[in-house]
Amino acid sequence: MSLTTPRTGLTPRLFYRTLAIAEAVTWTLLIAGMLLKYAAGIDTPFGFAAGLAHGFVFIAYAATAVLVGINQRWGFPLIAGAVATAIVPYATVPFDRWLERTGRLEGSWRTEKSDDPRDRTVIDGLVRWMLRRPILLGTVFVIAVVGVVAGMLVAGPPSEWGA
Repeated sequence: MSLTTPRTGLTPRLFYRTLAIAEAVTWTLLIAGMLLKYAAGIDTPFGFAAGLAHGFVFIAYAATAVLVGINQRWGFPLIAGAVATAIVPYATVPFDRWLERTGRLEGSWRTEKSDDPRDRTVIDGLVRWMLRRPILLGTVFVIAVVGVVAGMLVAGPPSEWGA
């Protein structure tokens, strides 16, 4: 079973676009929480929840950009650029539209090795292997994102790291 079966329809384009839009939505929640806290002086659990949701989606978007970028053969600078768009509020959506216009989201998941020399790398082989096992890939993806977010929660705000 591949990730592009009619049952799921989860193409690289749909996966990337979903996370790009979710990143923009969580920016809105985070900004609203910050406005409540810092501009209105209202400290509510909403602010923490918005920050947690944004952090989770930020990490998921970054992981998605890497996975889709490897699948689509973007190259390191473009993958890094995709990840960096999550740092700027709402930048993931226009970047997604640009990827669409330039054909960088075309095609399905590459589950088989081709004659392309880029298919000979260890990372590409690992990604193809994982793509042929979508349940395992999804599980590893979620565990990795949750693990990073949990690690960040344990570490606390960067302002407290030097203390």
